Amino acid sequence: MAQKEIVRIRGLTKRFGSASSGIIAVNNLDIEVHQGEIFGFLGPNASGKTTTIGMLLGLIKPTSGTIELFGEETGRNLPVLLKRTSAVLESSSFYPNLSGYDNLKIFTRTIGNIDNSRIDEVLNTVGLSKRAKSKVRTYSLGMKQRLSVATALLNDPELIIMDEPANGLDPSGIIEFRELVKSLGEQGKTIFLSSHLLHEVEQICDHVAIINKGRFLAQGSVDELLHRGKMLQLHVSDPDAASSLLMNLDWVKTIETDDSHIFIEVPQEKAADINIILVNGGIRVSEMKMSENSLEDFFLDAIDGISRETEAKNA
Repeated sequence: MAQKEIVRIRGLTKRFGSASSGIIAVNNLDIEVHQGEIFGFLGPNASGKTTTIGMLLGLIKPTSGTIELFGEETGRNLPVLLKRTSAVLESSSFYPNLSGYDNLKIFTRTIGNIDNSRIDEVLNTVGLSKRAKSKVRTYSLGMKQRLSVATALLNDPELIIMDEPANGLDPSGIIEFRELVKSLGEQGKTIFLSSHLLHEVEQICDHVAIINKGRFLAQGSVDELLHRGKMLQLHVSDPDAASSLLMNLDWVKTIETDDSHIFIEVPQEKAADINIILVNGGIRVSEMKMSENSLEDFFLDAIDGISRETEAKNA
């Protein structure tokens, strides 16, 4: 059974300025996020991620397109829908001379009907119980980010939207935050995580949408996107001759070469057969391994494709 859609975006566009000379920050964006996913919203800085989040949260009015949360259009019932949602923004503000606990206590007054036991619970979830009574000015950046997550968890949201949550964190802070996000996913929370850190998205997320300059590039599970780049890499004496030997095999899908290597999209169990065919054909094979592209490789290929398309239109 298909999982319930928590976020559904269709044709979302935001133009700043006039139709003739304005800037299109988000251009005809389509996104689907399902219940329980850790969804990565990936793109470089100034790609339209924060503008999209602003529209999701009702802070920015779309120029066109629709947004649905929990199956309802946000234009009809946004305040009610946002009660089921929380956000962790890049630069959350706290009272530095108050403790983490007291900061959360203040935030509960804006939400209402939050028991003190819930504060203890969320502090434990984010790993801040031992520092709950310490002043926030003594917190590291990573601890402040975890306190931001604690704030977002106070109302027990179904959907948590995170905008560049790992920005500025040191390596240990990134690892801690990564594990926290994974644990929230294991609790059944749906997480919409915006980031330009491709490696982190690859480590954390189940599904991903990639945008650049406001344009949609790709969407799918991380495994599906990376599988597109899964190749058998061989170091051979004559790549062109090796390619000629293999190109007519039914189970070889793609062949690419460089000066000393050949890259073949082929089932892993066929690696031994490839080796036998090449050796029998007089091609020396000095190295063979399965090579799987990173999300960064996929992203750069997608960016390159958009660049070539733009150049062709302007030619």
